[in-house]
Amino acid sequence: MTKLIEYEEASDEVRAVYDDIRATRQTEYINNFWKSIANHPPTLRRTWETLKEVMASPGEIDPLMRELIYIAVSVTNGCDYCIASHTAAARAKGMSDTMLGELLAIAATANMTNRLANGYQIPVDEVFKT
Repeated sequence: MTKLIEYEEASDEVRAVYDDIRATRQTEYINNFWKSIANHPPTLRRTWETLKEVMASPGEIDPLMRELIYIAVSVTNGCDYCIASHTAAARAKGMSDTMLGELLAIAATANMTNRLANGYQIPVDEVFKT
């Protein structure tokens, strides 16, 4: 297990990222994901900037939908940490148990049909090409 870098022992570079996380999320809490990757400050900074841009910036996809997509990808990738973290975030944005169940059913079905399509090496229909 990687050492978790707490604020008090962090470098100025890491503290600056932690401060931005706290300000952006309007919380004092820094979760273990950030504390872990803080062992390599450039990765911490780059990852936070990317996540903040993708997940917190205004766009056509609303914040709850962004979290649902993140959960689906995390389930597919088998990332227990990300599933837990983004499920909590989605619940805070209004996700119900029913929505989670539907999301998981869609992700499971997509994984099944994706594997069938790949296994059979099915050519893409011309009408689906843009």
